[in-house]
Amino acid sequence: MCGITGLFDTRGRRDIDRALLQRMNDSQAHRGPDGEGVHVEPGVGLGHRRLAIIDVATGQQPLYNEDGSVVVVFNGEIYNYQELIPELQALGHVFHTRSDTEVIVHAWEAWGEKCVDRFRGMFAFALYDRNRETLFLARDRLGVKPLFYAVLPDGLLLFGSEFKSLLQCPALGREVDPCAVEEYFALGYVAEPRTIFTSSKKLPPGHRLTIRRGEPVPEPVEYWDVRFTLSERISITEACEELDRRLQESVRLRMISEVPLGAFLSGGVDSSAVVAAMARISSEPVNTCSISFDDPAFDETRFAQQVADRYGTRHFVDRVASDDFDLVDQLASIYDEPYADSSAIPTYRVCQLARKHVTVALSGDGGDESLGGYRRYRFHLLEERMRSLLPLGVRQPIFGLLGKVYPKADWAPRVFRAKTTFESLARSSVEAYLHSVSIIRESMRQEMFSAGFRGRLNGYRAGEVFHRHAARAGTDDGLALIQYLDLKTYLVGDINTKVDRASMAHSLEVREPLMDHPLVEWLASLPSNLKTDGVESKILLKKAMEPHLPHEIMYRPKMGFAVPLGQWFRGPLRNRVREGVLGSTLAETSMFDRKVLQHLVDAHQSGARDYSAPLWTLLMFESFLRNSASTAGSRPLREAG
Repeated sequence: MCGITGLFDTRGRRDIDRALLQRMNDSQAHRGPDGEGVHVEPGVGLGHRRLAIIDVATGQQPLYNEDGSVVVVFNGEIYNYQELIPELQALGHVFHTRSDTEVIVHAWEAWGEKCVDRFRGMFAFALYDRNRETLFLARDRLGVKPLFYAVLPDGLLLFGSEFKSLLQCPALGREVDPCAVEEYFALGYVAEPRTIFTSSKKLPPGHRLTIRRGEPVPEPVEYWDVRFTLSERISITEACEELDRRLQESVRLRMISEVPLGAFLSGGVDSSAVVAAMARISSEPVNTCSISFDDPAFDETRFAQQVADRYGTRHFVDRVASDDFDLVDQLASIYDEPYADSSAIPTYRVCQLARKHVTVALSGDGGDESLGGYRRYRFHLLEERMRSLLPLGVRQPIFGLLGKVYPKADWAPRVFRAKTTFESLARSSVEAYLHSVSIIRESMRQEMFSAGFRGRLNGYRAGEVFHRHAARAGTDDGLALIQYLDLKTYLVGDINTKVDRASMAHSLEVREPLMDHPLVEWLASLPSNLKTDGVESKILLKKAMEPHLPHEIMYRPKMGFAVPLGQWFRGPLRNRVREGVLGSTLAETSMFDRKVLQHLVDAHQSGARDYSAPLWTLLMFESFLRNSASTAGSRPLREAG
């Protein structure tokens, strides 16, 4: 796991600003404390920070082909590199290292842009081919590893693993994109390919970008997408056996390491399944790491301990106090863009704990999306059955009216929140799912934004992100459609972003066996009733794990990885919220209606309503603005008109 960055003159061979390249590389030192390297020649500069995992002795980067005409910087792991080496050697390529990085160089020479089709892993890399005067950028299929880029008006292209590397360039525009702000306040993150600034982009998952000197920079090209065919005809017994086999294979590939390795163990079924697979593969006790909370409503350690005891792991537990809010102001510098998932705090802590004992940790991330694990899936399917009884033209006026007049009941279990259900029934399937996952729903965003800012949005709504992906989903199955939407949005923008930045802040590599793309493709071929029946979730995984995990672990309510924001904002962070939400930083943007913000703060702190989610989202946006102003050397942030 590493950090990459670079500069490329798309128009000629101007001298590269070495000082700028060094600043960009240094800004990502946390991603690679074991070494650094740069490559500079006329028109191109590449930088790399190394966290040594595989081929510790000879795997330094930048790395070259035999004659030095092709050079690569790479972040991630190619898990099938040992299979590709003999194939490439048979084609005449000579290897000088035992690293997966060198596979990329020779695969490019052998297969060109299609080399990414051969890679199984998590990756973001940049490759420069001097003979072709070409820069090639690529990102893994599920967006585990990030890659930001921007093209300046003078034709200079910048790229980096983290946005902070691009922000080292004074010439990068700081105009805030209104559409990105709308996406952030709806979703809690800025969705690919946007960034918070109009001047830059994220390379989307499963995409490659080929830039040839002297030609306009093209749009990225998609090289992979998942298809929910649901066409596999297989018994539950056969499916359990196949899932177990595929999970074992995926875990085995991710246990290749020359440094200490372990796993996160939350006590949930996904991480427990990964640990069970590791224990069956390893001849040594597995290292496992858990976070305990002093608030029993959030604490799952007794379940994690059951799995640790069953498999005799070396189990490490760190306690997080319910007032662990010291990180609030650090999050903006870790995530660079506005990011509103408060579970970033315990994720940061579990990565901090893990790094004391291991350099690589396996996680259970990705299981909910592919295996049908989220509770919201069951609610959505129930609503889908109700939506199917009446056409949208009938539902919209009836349930739309009921949604407006029915009182809000945030305090009640979701099944009793009729207002939310009525509002969902008045919408199409895609709009209803967006409504259910939005941190701040559209009606509140419209109230919260100022009239001037609403005008600058020019009618843009975050729902366009979901509609764009839904149009390409290739399925109208109720569960498969929202699984596809989550794989394209929530998994990438929220989960992978959270884990990458939190782990890299501690120079920890995290690997996700449940995001192995052949496994994801196979699961997408299975009928939806093997994943959830509207009552039980993750049916197939739980059935497959019954011989390996305690029944109590698998068939218990899902807890999540939450923090007590509501209590913080009425107690120890009372003044911090008031100052942040109602202070000068947000006021000076002219994006918000001050009266609405005042209501959110007052109503929450009086106990009349629970506005913890929108307040946290506002607080993180305010922190981002202050952090960006500081990073930009006090240059004023501007909003795109």
